[in-house]
Amino acid sequence: MAEPFKLLINTGTVARAAQRLRAVHPGFEHDRFTAVATAGLDALAFKARAMQLADALEATLPGCFDDACQVLEASLAPPLPLDAQGEPISLASEQPGDALAGWVVWSMGEFVARRGGGDVPRALACLHALTQRFSAEFAIRPFVRDHPEAVFATLARWADDPSAHVRRLVSEGSRPRLPWGLRLQALVVDPSPALPLLLALQDDPSAYVRRSVANHLNDIAKDHPGLVAQWVARHLREAPPPRRALLRHASRSLIKQGHAPTLAAWGLGAPFQGNIGLALSSPHAAVGEHIGLIITLRSTAREVQPLVIDYAVHHVRANGESSAKVFKGWNLTLQPGEARQLAKRHSLRPVTTRRLYPGRHRIELLVNGEVLASGGFELLDGPAESTPGIGSYDPPPPPAAAEQA
Repeated sequence: MAEPFKLLINTGTVARAAQRLRAVHPGFEHDRFTAVATAGLDALAFKARAMQLADALEATLPGCFDDACQVLEASLAPPLPLDAQGEPISLASEQPGDALAGWVVWSMGEFVARRGGGDVPRALACLHALTQRFSAEFAIRPFVRDHPEAVFATLARWADDPSAHVRRLVSEGSRPRLPWGLRLQALVVDPSPALPLLLALQDDPSAYVRRSVANHLNDIAKDHPGLVAQWVARHLREAPPPRRALLRHASRSLIKQGHAPTLAAWGLGAPFQGNIGLALSSPHAAVGEHIGLIITLRSTAREVQPLVIDYAVHHVRANGESSAKVFKGWNLTLQPGEARQLAKRHSLRPVTTRRLYPGRHRIELLVNGEVLASGGFELLDGPAESTPGIGSYDPPPPPAAAEQA
């Protein structure tokens, strides 16, 4: 079993930070920093560890904010390298005394967020450096909320920054509903301040940046689906392949929901013509196992049919009610008269973002956003230990006779 996610911030992280900070600032209170950062560390969850490390920085860095930023900046490793597609390259573990990058920089960003409200330009300059070693997407959000005019002017300049890390922060830091991050309620209500930034970045040469733009648009779609559908329809025309992929990723939630204007933009608005069936591998399964889905399709149309096939699982909740979650299935083109079989294994392992409860679960098959078949199974109690991380699962392949998603 993989180690708990929280161990990414550990006593070694604290030791590296303490030694490096003392190396660049001889007056740094190494022992006090270590004592504050490691107090009760074993009992703390992941984010609590990062916040406690930020507490230690607050207790030991210089009282002058500019001086503190200079110490942080001097402690940093060179910017994280990027590959040919502009994706970050993971580095090997650092040794005590090494220049700093990675998870410890999350805590540095938190320090800047806590102490930088009185000098926003200096705070943003420090975040510009930090985000090139670990994303400052969490740390910048209080500044977006409290000083939007100054921050958006800075983000507009950063959209042309030579660093892909910085350009990504322009999009990621201003996402209205960033997971784990402060919700930017003003942008939930009105995302228009961020739209010029997304327009400037949607054809960015870095896949790292473009993926953030797609996720930002997907965030906006949760509150303004029509706006994103219009964006997709407008920018899909003659789009180069990288932008087309971005817009497809940005559309994913709306496609799963069967949002008619978005489906139409992708040529998926027409109802399926043909016969469809859904069979499950068993009438019951235990928590920790999987359930198999087998879908049979037969076209009765005279034209080619582009199809998006997803499925919704209605999970039983603790109160006995159910809530649906849509999972990605298949994108395919069905020829006139063609018959096809698809198969998938759906994991029933608990994850940190979703607890599974025994009871009757229903699965609905959505074809171009329309529910066309359904089935059910009984989920039995089983192993309660959840998998680490935040919940993606790569299922094993289905039988060779069926087509995998």
